[in-house]
Amino acid sequence: MTDASCLTRPAGELLWVHATTIERYLALCDIGQRLKAMRPDLIILATWEAAMGAVPEAEGCDIAHGPLPGDTAAETKAFLNQWRPDLCLWAGGDLRRGLLRQMREQGVSALLVDIRSKELPSRKLRWLPDQRHRIFSGFDAVLTPSKTVQAQLQKTGMSPDKLHLTGPLRLSAMPPSCNPEELSALQQSLGSRPIWLAARVRLEELPSLLEAHRTALRLLHRLLLVVALDDPDSRARTRNLVQASGLQCADWDAGEEPDEYSQILITDSANLGLWYRLAPVSLLASSLLPEMPGQSPLDALALGSVVLHGPGTGRHHPIYAQLAPLKATKQIATAKDLAEMVIHLSAPDAAAKRALAGWTAVTEGAAMTDQLIDRVQDILDLREDHHAAP
Repeated sequence: MTDASCLTRPAGELLWVHATTIERYLALCDIGQRLKAMRPDLIILATWEAAMGAVPEAEGCDIAHGPLPGDTAAETKAFLNQWRPDLCLWAGGDLRRGLLRQMREQGVSALLVDIRSKELPSRKLRWLPDQRHRIFSGFDAVLTPSKTVQAQLQKTGMSPDKLHLTGPLRLSAMPPSCNPEELSALQQSLGSRPIWLAARVRLEELPSLLEAHRTALRLLHRLLLVVALDDPDSRARTRNLVQASGLQCADWDAGEEPDEYSQILITDSANLGLWYRLAPVSLLASSLLPEMPGQSPLDALALGSVVLHGPGTGRHHPIYAQLAPLKATKQIATAKDLAEMVIHLSAPDAAAKRALAGWTAVTEGAAMTDQLIDRVQDILDLREDHHAAP
């Protein structure tokens, strides 16, 4: 991601995304990343509201410009002349009349997404005709999860063809795939045996994991822990530590398959798509200490695994903050807490309830994301065809 001090517009198509909350910023950068996979030369310019403060670093945005300049004619004209965006995705409210007017005059395509009723600009004087349609007339379309917004904008005279009721703008996941034959074989060999996963484990986290697993084994005698290492080079050291603890282990990457006596299966993190599908409960490691970077919970949740994590969430903190009230994830503080949660979630109904909450939270934004990506592609393709026409 280029620093905000970058002032040179790269050649090629440029998509400008603007966010009014951290959650929207992360979702827009995620959309940018997906679009770049389809259009490798696409440049993503990101701006946000100054009130948001510092935003977390996110993949997908090439140029993190920073807060928008003021809404004076000179400032907005200079910004648009500098960046010459092919399309703007504006998420939320805080609409700027001057900027939108300049965008209309310069023919900049724009989509307004995820705006809620409390973010609509208010009428200045109730006894005057509603002039808000002029603010929205420059948008190619408005995509909102609010029926109230849809109704109010229709009253302003905005064409119903430009108004679309959608899901909320949220981060969605593209979960990793796995070998279906391998998955089927493991499901058959493990049978009804309870299993939990610790993903991207660091060596310094291993003692806490082993302690939690030993505690859980007292009640769940057949419980298997899959330790997916963050660093594959730590495999030998991990095996030594597990054996020293008195637990029986198998090394998946060395060709060893777990048998009835195996209590821990060691592997790397290259096949997490496989293990998320097998494990009803996943501890997302690299998180058990506050200074650790953590990892995104979206892949695990999308594949139906309940997510546990430590206090180290790093740049993923906004995602966890969004998911926590939905009980889609659970932070644990100690090995005892971890063991208790693993035991609690071994009951199928307890795990299923949380897994459904997580899956719903992640997939709720998937349809909106796909719809928005298709619309962006269509607009950019039309502009490309227009510029290419003689």
